[in-house]
Amino acid sequence: MEGYRLINHTADIAFEAYGYSLEELFENATRAFYDAFAVLESVGIDREQIIEMEDSDIEMLFFRYLNELLYLFDTDFFAGKEVNVSIEDVEDELRLKAKLKGGKISPEIVKTEPKAITLHKFMIEKVKNEKEFWKAFVVVDI
Repeated sequence: MEGYRLINHTADIAFEAYGYSLEELFENATRAFYDAFAVLESVGIDREQIIEMEDSDIEMLFFRYLNELLYLFDTDFFAGKEVNVSIEDVEDELRLKAKLKGGKISPEIVKTEPKAITLHKFMIEKVKNEKEFWKAFVVVDI
């Protein structure tokens, strides 16, 4: 199973992400996000960003996490190349901690600029086939 798939979408960029665990799903969604908007081969690894948040709803946690990636891209000019995510369920709250390693992006390596993570067709679900896995669909307004 591939970790993610970019999808052509009118006036937007969409992607599906997959993972056998929630952590792997979030990591693959991170890779898809940055791959969609930056030439990652041109990004160095000289900065580290930590994202910590919690929510009782997995969809809202995922949505907020993606918005944090967008914020880092847009305001700090940061693109992550390596990511490690941990998610703990503590008293009905999902606690996320993500460590991203990457670097500063310059205009010449930006493929296109993301404007907003949308709720249009936004979903995250557990799929039960031969192997159980998580799947997400995300549309980003450009």
